[in-house]
Amino acid sequence: MGRPQDPVLLVTPAERTPGPVTPGMDRQQAFATDRMWSGFVRTEAGMMSGWHHHGDYETVIYVLTGALKMDFGPDGSNTVEAGPGDFVYVPKGAVHRESNPSAKPADVIVFRAGVGESTFNVDGPAPA
Repeated sequence: MGRPQDPVLLVTPAERTPGPVTPGMDRQQAFATDRMWSGFVRTEAGMMSGWHHHGDYETVIYVLTGALKMDFGPDGSNTVEAGPGDFVYVPKGAVHRESNPSAKPADVIVFRAGVGESTFNVDGPAPA
């Protein structure tokens, strides 16, 4: 819990900083502490990210615009598709990749809770 002297903070779109890099995604960090990461992510129309996971972080994604398709599981054989207003939960260590099958950019808000590094780029998921 915050201390009484800790201020409430604001980050405007212009104040966001580059977030951890995964090919195919533009991550912008809003806040990062030793137990939390939050930010904005844009995936352009038709783009697919590289395979990655978020270590010891649990992740919640809220889709603002466009479409989010997420491949995961053995050989990447499982898929979740989400649209505006949907939430997606990604458990700790789940290897996945995101794509945007829509004709316009996909904008999402991301919240992560955990510790350590928040993003690990990998070659792909475990085989089936």
